[in-house]
Amino acid sequence: MEKLELYFSYPFVRYAFIVGVLIALCSSLLGVTLVLKRFSYIGDGLSHVAFGAIAIASVLGVTDNMLLVLPATVVCAVLLLNTGGQAKIKGDATIAMISVGSLAIGYLLMNVFSTSSNLSGDVCSTLFGSTSLLTLTLTDVVLSIVLSVAVVTLFILFYNRIFAVTFDESFARASGTAVNAYNLLIAVIIAVVIVLGMNLVGSLLVSALIIFPALSAMRMFKSFLSVTVCSAVLSVVCATVGMLTSIIWGTPVGSTIVAVDIMAFLLFLAAGKMRR
Repeated sequence: MEKLELYFSYPFVRYAFIVGVLIALCSSLLGVTLVLKRFSYIGDGLSHVAFGAIAIASVLGVTDNMLLVLPATVVCAVLLLNTGGQAKIKGDATIAMISVGSLAIGYLLMNVFSTSSNLSGDVCSTLFGSTSLLTLTLTDVVLSIVLSVAVVTLFILFYNRIFAVTFDESFARASGTAVNAYNLLIAVIIAVVIVLGMNLVGSLLVSALIIFPALSAMRMFKSFLSVTVCSAVLSVVCATVGMLTSIIWGTPVGSTIVAVDIMAFLLFLAAGKMRR
């Protein structure tokens, strides 16, 4: 407790916890939709796109890489969700191509046009998240708060439409719902969540924040609302426990949070079997 009190006396630790909780909350909301729509792997693909965009931003010398990373990720999310079923190259193949291509090109650019003396450290930090809590600034916190509030507000306002599009697009379209518009909304929200999550757990691990809480909640609950609420609560709890553990034991933040998510999934899996 003394160690935690000491760390929490520093502003950067408080910043990390605020951002971590907000990212965990936003990630869990869309996780249920992605799992049910069989788009679980899209988070991983978009995170690789974000990595490639970060590499391009660093090569171009863009001081605020969010100006390039967020639009690029949003565009790819829209393409994957809206044109994946109509394109000549279908769903999972498109995600695999974009994912691997972005990762390879990003790493190649960072090597060829490297301006850092510690390239391997920069790449590792981007892929797996920062190994310390010293990287978040007040600007990052404000931006995360604004985007998180926007994500949660949009999800609440359009909850019924997202529910309809998630389970039966044909029926939703027949009942007058603008399915393409709501798929576009889901794509934009996912892209924002991916970009925010990279600050905490890195591009390779961010999809775990989206998928694991939703899968855990589905072991215990059956209705869409109860699964979504449970997923949100569980995601926030796991992120908090992971960050506290990271502080106490000095482990990488992103990997620790994902490890806690995995343990929670195993507990919910066992509890679900016992309940049945």
